Amino acid sequence: MIDDTVELKVNGRPLRATFGGSVASALIAAGITRFRSSTTGESRAPVCGMGVCFECRVTIDGVPHQRACLIGVRSGMSVTTGDDA
Repeated sequence: MIDDTVELKVNGRPLRATFGGSVASALIAAGITRFRSSTTGESRAPVCGMGVCFECRVTIDGVPHQRACLIGVRSGMSVTTGDDA
């Protein structure tokens, strides 16, 4: 069996996820359901899953406002959710 998982860091902690799966799906599978906060402090997470709603924005490799549902997981990437940015 081929191991298609990779390790990335989420908020400074290691996470194993399926290579090529979306960052959003990796975060949700890991139990992370708060990707960022609204301007009024409400929890925000993916709604549409196809890049239209912009609710899943996170910082990836130092670049803010990346839509987690559109970016595939790759080895060594660093993801920061809005609450830990």
